[in-house]
Amino acid sequence: MGSALREWLEKPNSERGVHLAADDGGWEYRDYGDLASAARRTAAALIEEGVRPGDVVCMILPTDFTCIETYYAVWAAGATVCLITPPLFQDGDDYVAHVAAILRQASPALVIASKDLSEYAARAMAEAGVEGRPWRPRQAADEAEVQPAGELALLQFTSGSSGAPRGVMVTWANLEANSELIARTAGYEDGDVVATWLPLYHDMGLIGTFITPIARQGMLRLMRPDHFIRDPARWIRCFAEAAHTAAPPFAYAYCARRVKPEQLEGLDLSGWKMALIGAEPIDPHALEVFAQLVEPYGFSRTMFKPAYGMAETTLLVTMDSEPRPPLAVRPDPDSLSFGEPVRILEQHRLGPELLGAKAGWVVGCGAPESDVPVSIVDDEGRELGEGLLGEIVVGGPSACPGYYAGAEAKSTRFMDGKVYTGDAGFFHEGQLFVLGRMGDSIKVRGRSVYVEDIEAKIAEVSGLGKGRIAAVAVPDAGRKGVALFAETQDESWADDVREMLRRRLGDDVELTIIVGTGLIHRTSSGKPRRRYMWERLRAGKMDGARVL
Repeated sequence: MGSALREWLEKPNSERGVHLAADDGGWEYRDYGDLASAARRTAAALIEEGVRPGDVVCMILPTDFTCIETYYAVWAAGATVCLITPPLFQDGDDYVAHVAAILRQASPALVIASKDLSEYAARAMAEAGVEGRPWRPRQAADEAEVQPAGELALLQFTSGSSGAPRGVMVTWANLEANSELIARTAGYEDGDVVATWLPLYHDMGLIGTFITPIARQGMLRLMRPDHFIRDPARWIRCFAEAAHTAAPPFAYAYCARRVKPEQLEGLDLSGWKMALIGAEPIDPHALEVFAQLVEPYGFSRTMFKPAYGMAETTLLVTMDSEPRPPLAVRPDPDSLSFGEPVRILEQHRLGPELLGAKAGWVVGCGAPESDVPVSIVDDEGRELGEGLLGEIVVGGPSACPGYYAGAEAKSTRFMDGKVYTGDAGFFHEGQLFVLGRMGDSIKVRGRSVYVEDIEAKIAEVSGLGKGRIAAVAVPDAGRKGVALFAETQDESWADDVREMLRRRLGDDVELTIIVGTGLIHRTSSGKPRRRYMWERLRAGKMDGARVL
């Protein structure tokens, strides 16, 4: 397997390649011939080091040519790649603990780290009980033959804010099917240019804007995330020639805040085919402010492609591939109960009337393709019709087989070849609308934060103890909400808890605190029935509950 994604290593097209953003604002270029040769020489060095087909190799490298060559070297050696994010803002000890948790699960045959990151890697290896030292990328004198591949192409670790990260097993068949789906729904044509600044350790950046264009030997303009943060106009300028990109909603809003029209003078963006939006619930305001910034230069709202996906389904599930402005709806928050119809209060195609449409709005992510069946089910797993709220379930060849080494998730489950996503959603006018996690986690800056982690902190700050509190992630469209049920009549701790959550989750998270007795309902195994409690409160069925 894996032939289509590794084929270019044996038949590189030297007329095309990768432009890598340099720190001085320029670009460095290498063609696929040079990259394939370097990857196969690095593969020879890996094989000398004892790496064999089917082994897991962990990589901690910044986005540069060495990273690209080493990534494909691991594949050329037949091994499974596990990319670990370089440290972003965590302090060193937190970062080492995070990497150690991944290493304990991945049990890699080799850990590769750049010179700057090898100290962190060595500490994490020691903490995880992994033998040896981090391996610095190097090239052998001769190129290795491309080895037969093991079953797994990738281990994609999904990191919660704490707790054990879980590695999603991505087979070669999963990856080929999803890469094919991405290219087809994006309207990718031979020779198209892709531009990206997304980090490579994350599914959207890795599969959508790195593996997929390189497998097709398209031209790639590759920036690091910090290049984008420092100079977002540099990314937009790529679309004078680039046709495809992907980014989370916050990136489009960030451009609108930071980029001045004079930085775009003389640009022609009319050849831009698609700007995918994904990774977190999409608010229409973020898209509209970006559209208004770039519209004078030939950008059209039909170029926006809202999408839904997750690591457990390799990446893409649905994308609105029709050439039309995205559809935004505002559901009635009081109608958001599982198995019940979602009442739509208003809806618009993207345009000026959606300026300011943030909390409470949600954007459609397209209709499912025939090879990726998507259904909405109730708590008993029964399929629900259009317009009813339930859990999103995904099947087809992109659905991954499970987590590595028997790890289990809080909400996502793998059953009968399908992924039960743990996300709440509904179909409206044939499109999938995603409200986000159901009851047990919320997305903060693109990462899942689990309510169990939040509860542990609240128990500590409030002094109430764990058994007397239950937190619920509230799936209101586009809003990040947490409801906290506390079995007490005392409320003196509430301000301290609000302040702690604001620091931890950000200013845009709405917190509702409910106090009283007998509030917490539990399952037979003792777990809080989080969503049920929230639905009862909203329906006015919680006697003696006081909302602070």
